[in-house]
Amino acid sequence: MNWSGKKVLVTGAGGFIGSHLTERLADLGAETTALVRYNSRGSWGWLDDSLVKDEVDVVAGDIRDPDSIRSAFSGVNVVFHLAALIGIPYSYSTPLAYVRTNVEGTVNVMQAARDAGVERMVHTSTSETYGTARYVPMDEAHPLQGQSPYSASKIGADKMAEAFHLSYGLPVTTVRPFNTYGPRQSSRAIVPTIITQALTSDELRLGNLSPARDLSYVFDTVEGFVSAAEHEDAVGRVVNIGSGREVSIGDLTEAIMRLVGRSLPIVLDGARVRPSDSEVERLLADNTRAKELLGWTPRHSLEEGLAGTIEWVKDHLDQFRVGAYVT
Repeated sequence: MNWSGKKVLVTGAGGFIGSHLTERLADLGAETTALVRYNSRGSWGWLDDSLVKDEVDVVAGDIRDPDSIRSAFSGVNVVFHLAALIGIPYSYSTPLAYVRTNVEGTVNVMQAARDAGVERMVHTSTSETYGTARYVPMDEAHPLQGQSPYSASKIGADKMAEAFHLSYGLPVTTVRPFNTYGPRQSSRAIVPTIITQALTSDELRLGNLSPARDLSYVFDTVEGFVSAAEHEDAVGRVVNIGSGREVSIGDLTEAIMRLVGRSLPIVLDGARVRPSDSEVERLLADNTRAKELLGWTPRHSLEEGLAGTIEWVKDHLDQFRVGAYVT
């Protein structure tokens, strides 16, 4: 696809992955509109300090309110839908909020895209929708399981995307990233949690160390999103974006300590341990479809991605509540 002159909308553009995707699309020459969640401070999230903030049209709204987002879709060719309420621990306390944002909000976005007659739409899923692996590697046919209110809400959102494609012909592709990490990620996620503690503390306070994850560097994930919009064969399909390599939280912790150059004791923090039936023990992507349909493969090794993330965290420690358990 020639992105020059294409009108593109990114929902959740001020967030971790959304801001990187917005920058990538601007670099490709797309006329990019960034939909960010309205707040009284007027903040655009990570786009506040972005080098491309003057090159994109930023619109504040809330996907839970269809009236506040409808105008952003006018004349748009391609929509990337990333806006969501994330974080598993918080979903235990506020499940209805996750339904309203992730399910109802997605319906509002899909309806606005349908009304605008967009050429392509890319919807964001998560590997958490699979739950604990029943087999590995996990392809897109793996059963879905709502092991947390968060994952259940994302399953609902994915199914609404499927319904809008099958019922109304909306040209949507669902991208299912496996545990993305990298610069700008908050310490509600495991990689920055370990890094910030490894850089500043005398011990590491963590939850379970046995679960295994398939980690994808954010710049690889972004290329997966872009490729999903470029390939017609991906319409109506779900596509895993994952490295095809798994690492336990324990081994990940050791790798980060080696890169930081410190060896610290690990303390089990009960507050960080998920309910046993809700803990996803293993995630490992089968990325065959991404390779075959999109021509996508990850370009960064885990070690390269971790090194880049550590350097970014070092420069932005003031933006983390180091030591606090962020849900």
